[in-house]
Amino acid sequence: MNLAKDLAAEQRAFLGRDKGRWQDHLARARAFLGEGLAAADPAAPVLILGAGSGLEVPWDLAPASAVGWDGDPWSRVRTFLRHRRFPPWVFQDLTGGLDELAALAWRTARQPWSGRIRATRVATRRLAGLAASLDPRPEPLRAWIRLHRPGTILAANLMGQFGVVAQRLVERAFQGRPPWTPDPELPDPLEQAIHAWTARAVRAWLAALLESGADLWLIHDRGVIFGSVPVTLGPMEASWLAQLRAAGPLEVSDPLCGVEPAAEFKGRPISRHHRWIWPVAPGQTHVMEAMRIASGNPDEILMQHVSLLTPS
Repeated sequence: MNLAKDLAAEQRAFLGRDKGRWQDHLARARAFLGEGLAAADPAAPVLILGAGSGLEVPWDLAPASAVGWDGDPWSRVRTFLRHRRFPPWVFQDLTGGLDELAALAWRTARQPWSGRIRATRVATRRLAGLAASLDPRPEPLRAWIRLHRPGTILAANLMGQFGVVAQRLVERAFQGRPPWTPDPELPDPLEQAIHAWTARAVRAWLAALLESGADLWLIHDRGVIFGSVPVTLGPMEASWLAQLRAAGPLEVSDPLCGVEPAAEFKGRPISRHHRWIWPVAPGQTHVMEAMRIASGNPDEILMQHVSLLTPS
């Protein structure tokens, strides 16, 4: 149940891919995040979420007030080696719920009297039912924001990873026994439960960013396309699926599990909204999204958020 170890493993797998295919994506990401860093008020703290190894973050443009946040325990060292910057860093789970999910998966997968792995079908159905009660809340992030009141927050390719890490934690609890339904034509209650958990985690995280009132610059996976069919993007649409152009059928997945980020920022102007194709690896293409949400008064935003949640 070592979350830091799992996050570090994900980061190593990410960095181990062929980065020769990434030049266009890296140029776009660095330009967008660099614009956010250049526009930041140097007198106010700047928070860089998912700072990672600094591959996508142009730290040379970051003001002295910039703080990195990444759960991988080696991310700060890699940033230093890449950029010769050793900024303040926060090593905590941004979802506020991964440790709870990992602990539940570990307990559910085992017999309490022997510690042995339960029959997988029994354990996965029990875990699927219990996972519905989990409520991921990014309280460490909210506490940091309340204390430091950042003027600018950047998120570097982050929330699309919430579901991937959640799946890895569940798989690790079963120690090599795949917990997912092997037949893709059959419903998988555990997969559905993890998708629902991911959607709750994404919405809670976006709500915390909204409440901050900070200037927000977000880059994230908006969609994943599998297979070798060439794909391009048409003109900008509200739905990323409507932008896809291909000569044949596509196998796609939604890493945000049904959450539409633009819909979560009602009342806040979106002054930048771009998407582009990123060929991450052979047979795996990502649709990336970049959004800039203008700053607002955090007290007014919080009152609006509370009013939306209060029954009339």
